[in-house]
Amino acid sequence: MRSIYTLLLLGIIILVSSCRNDFETTASTGNLRFSKDTIFLDTVFTNIGSSTFNLKVYNDSDEAINIPSVRLGNGEASSYRLNVNGIPGRTFENVEILANDSIFVFVETTLDINEVGPGSAEFLNTDQIQFDTAGNLQEVELVTLVKDAIFLFGDRDEATGIIETLTINGVETSLEGRYLTDDELTFTADRPYVIYGYMAVGDPIGGTPKTLTIEPGARIHFHADSGIIVADNGTLDVNGALSTDPDAMENEVIFEGDRLETTFSEIPGQWGTILLTDGSVNNEIDYATIKNATVGILNESSTQTGQANLTVSNTQIYNASAVGLLNRFSTVEGSNMVINNCGQFSMLVQLGGNYDFTHCTFANYWTQSFRNTPAVFLDNTLASGETLFIADLESANFTNCIIYGNQGEELGFNQDNGGTFNYNFTNTLLRFDDTFGDFEEDPLYDFTNPVLFTNILRGVDLDPDFRDETQNQLQIGEESAANGQALLSSALLFPFDIIGTNRTSAPDLGAYESIVFPE
Repeated sequence: MRSIYTLLLLGIIILVSSCRNDFETTASTGNLRFSKDTIFLDTVFTNIGSSTFNLKVYNDSDEAINIPSVRLGNGEASSYRLNVNGIPGRTFENVEILANDSIFVFVETTLDINEVGPGSAEFLNTDQIQFDTAGNLQEVELVTLVKDAIFLFGDRDEATGIIETLTINGVETSLEGRYLTDDELTFTADRPYVIYGYMAVGDPIGGTPKTLTIEPGARIHFHADSGIIVADNGTLDVNGALSTDPDAMENEVIFEGDRLETTFSEIPGQWGTILLTDGSVNNEIDYATIKNATVGILNESSTQTGQANLTVSNTQIYNASAVGLLNRFSTVEGSNMVINNCGQFSMLVQLGGNYDFTHCTFANYWTQSFRNTPAVFLDNTLASGETLFIADLESANFTNCIIYGNQGEELGFNQDNGGTFNYNFTNTLLRFDDTFGDFEEDPLYDFTNPVLFTNILRGVDLDPDFRDETQNQLQIGEESAANGQALLSSALLFPFDIIGTNRTSAPDLGAYESIVFPE
């Protein structure tokens, strides 16, 4: 009997102690506090959902409160969607917040620009989250810039609904996509382009040559696992122009991912690559920015015309999760080119070829994972399974360049004696510390050999003085070891740097002439 009374008494104690007066709510008096007064949902493309953003709503009082109404200003007609306490909707009643506590409100949107601004290239969409009504009304503004776009999708099989895959240069691939039609072969600056899958340029039948022309100011956005392929009889012609405002880059052509949120602006590996296949010809890229890819440019163009298969000028490649510029058995001319922040190599040559780089900056300050590969690597082989292919590196000339990074050795070679291996570095600032003397006996790294290295600046105290390499700002300052060190005869071939600064007098190394950094 005593045990029964004991259990009964214990139950009463637990029942009484569990009663909290803050479950008794009072009406909201308009004194809510918010984590922000305006929610900017970044920029989205028409009919593409935004990321989910959150708002924290605080009750700073010592009493639990009841908010009679939480709703969107445009009600059920709003293009925004809310989630309050785990419940989705656009209007809510009697939302409780405990004393000195808070709740989360999640917000997202999807909008068809043609329903609100027909014919507009972009539209500013707004609404409010309204808490309570009348005299106690409090509002948090919602703002989203919605852009119209040209969407390019792969073809679907009408019977199965499966997206068809590409046949490239006579080989069936597993890549989803299609060939661009003749009326799609000019990308303009009128509206951005959003690509799903791989869009191919060329004639799969092997007939008429095709050229994809990209005009100044064009913006090309890629979904995950997407890109551009230039196939047989295809040419890529990127015609960007010098921008009057380097920060706005209004005339440059920009290739990047389709996530427009600020948090995705510098995330590597968001899309695939620009692939220039063996059958592509006369590819030219001028004034472009290629960012956040897996491989910025995968160049396998190898026609035997005696001219460059790829010419890259005044172009920046950043944040490639693998390689910025990967070349195989090709002929490439590069000038005023900047590459930085790549997971493996900034520039990789495989299976030899012919290369000429002048006033280029090859940097690599990758910090997102371990990297043991140099910024620039030259190789005349390519392994495929158990087979090792060997070709001639007929020439690889680097003049007035900067090759630098956050590792001790930012230049590497791999030669198979079954093929020739010719290279030369002239008037180049190079980071190659060789702290432990591992390369002293390797003739490939004989920096005293004038056939291989001429006027090389190399030493731990020779710094390029980049403006901010962590933010891909590779301009050099007045303290740079590269200042005034360029070979004038080569500089005169490219009399202006990547942002239009004259370099015909006492030119500097790399893609940029030095500046005085602002305070």
